[in-house]
Amino acid sequence: MLRLTELKLPLDHSPEALRQVVLDRLGISDADLLDLQVFRRGHDARKKNAIHLIYTLDVALRDEATVLRRFQGDAHVNPTPDMRYRFVGHAPAGETRRPLVIGAGPCGLLAALVLAQSGFRPIILERGKAVRERTKDTWGLWRRAELNPESNVQFGEGGAGTFSDGKLYSQIKDPQHHGRKVMEEFVKAGAPEEILYLSKPHIGTFRLVQMVEHMREEIERLGGEYRFSSRVTDLLVDIAPDGTRQMRGVALADGSVIESDHVVLAIGHSARDTFEVLRQRGVYMEAKPFSVGFRIEHPQRMINECRFGPFAGNKLLGAADYKLVHHGSDGRSVYSFCMCPGGTVVAAASEPGRVVTNGMSQYQRAERNANAAIVVGIEPERDYPGDVLAGVALQRRLEEAAFLAGGSNYHAPAQTVGDFLAGRPSTSLGEVVPSYKPGVTPTDLAAFMPDFVVRAIREALPAFDRQIRGFARPDAVLTGVETRTSSPVRIRRGADGQSLNTRGLFPAGEGAGYAGGILSAGVDGIKMAEAVARSMLGLGGEEAARRVA
Repeated sequence: MLRLTELKLPLDHSPEALRQVVLDRLGISDADLLDLQVFRRGHDARKKNAIHLIYTLDVALRDEATVLRRFQGDAHVNPTPDMRYRFVGHAPAGETRRPLVIGAGPCGLLAALVLAQSGFRPIILERGKAVRERTKDTWGLWRRAELNPESNVQFGEGGAGTFSDGKLYSQIKDPQHHGRKVMEEFVKAGAPEEILYLSKPHIGTFRLVQMVEHMREEIERLGGEYRFSSRVTDLLVDIAPDGTRQMRGVALADGSVIESDHVVLAIGHSARDTFEVLRQRGVYMEAKPFSVGFRIEHPQRMINECRFGPFAGNKLLGAADYKLVHHGSDGRSVYSFCMCPGGTVVAAASEPGRVVTNGMSQYQRAERNANAAIVVGIEPERDYPGDVLAGVALQRRLEEAAFLAGGSNYHAPAQTVGDFLAGRPSTSLGEVVPSYKPGVTPTDLAAFMPDFVVRAIREALPAFDRQIRGFARPDAVLTGVETRTSSPVRIRRGADGQSLNTRGLFPAGEGAGYAGGILSAGVDGIKMAEAVARSMLGLGGEEAARRVA
């Protein structure tokens, strides 16, 4: 087959137009086109009065070789790449060793699945509950202001991505097409097939819950074992006379010990107590940049009209999103993060006495508001120097301040954009009704946020308004605080996937500083499953590369 890219058609094109555009592009007859498949569909909305769909198509032709020669040097006509997934290898008969996967978020889930498909029968340790029970606990915070520290938006089967927009796109480089493997497994588990071809696919929370359950069932069918409510409290590390460190297993909160010399550490960005354990056990970590700020809400209809003009409401376009960046006069970047069209701002705390926000959407993206985090990038050397966990301490300080400002009842502090820009506390809100549950308290967000964050966002909002008219409207709502944009640490690993100083420990995903979303976390989980398989099979780098090829 051949892959054709950048094929442009009107938004309202007929089904027959897709075939005709291929015939015209290649200059072939209808009889020469044997098959046509949509690989990717996106849209170009730069001209609001002339929005087009952009296609990537895979086509089967009667004489592909002749067409390829004719279009030699054309970057948009090439052979369709082979994107089939290839396993590193499979466990030998009688293999008794079992790898551990700590964490059942997207990273741990995909790592466990690939290990199970490879015959290694992983044991999955999740500190939280199964996804249905976890959902009930999460609603307990949203509806009754009751927080379960071990079962919430951050902890439990499915990870933080379960209560999100379910975005499945990423800017990571993926030459081995691991992302395709993630998507195909999601479809097998119940995701809509459109995620395989939409340029910005999403699933939504309710569908994610069902998918996570189906993937668990598949892992268990293949010999994997789940253990919920199993919080890791210590690492068992053997240290040889020459200083070499080797994983031997983990200790759990219930006092039990599980032995294993291959441990995938997919703990997520909020496992702060586990970060402390890693530091105490001497696992090499370093502080890394992250971002802090607020959630902002606007009417979704306004965003649709600003982005799509007369095409707002078109079913193919759906609810409009945005991506904004402002480079401030002080050198700091302010940007939108985790934009949730037609969604809600949700309580995402995982520790008592702290308030954290996040965003969530269902598949239909049909809620009245659009929301996104507006955050400021911060760096260890500049903003929280010293201890490797100083970033965690900063997050906690801001979350505690937000808890107090909200009324010490898990209500979130909120402020209108007009009041925020004017430097005055909000005493009431306007037409934009905040979606955060259990509720918000109008206040002055600048009173507890670092001055540089406040200055940077005050500078950025008018700049964003020039890109999206109404973005700085006075009654848009800011809700605080957004602190869990990414992990504040990186657990460094080598080319073989193992910790720099602890053999058998495979740091993975967002918590280790190697991913930033559902898709990239899933891809990293697959990579670490492959690294574990190579290690358990005794494959060196070159031999492993041959196996993959």
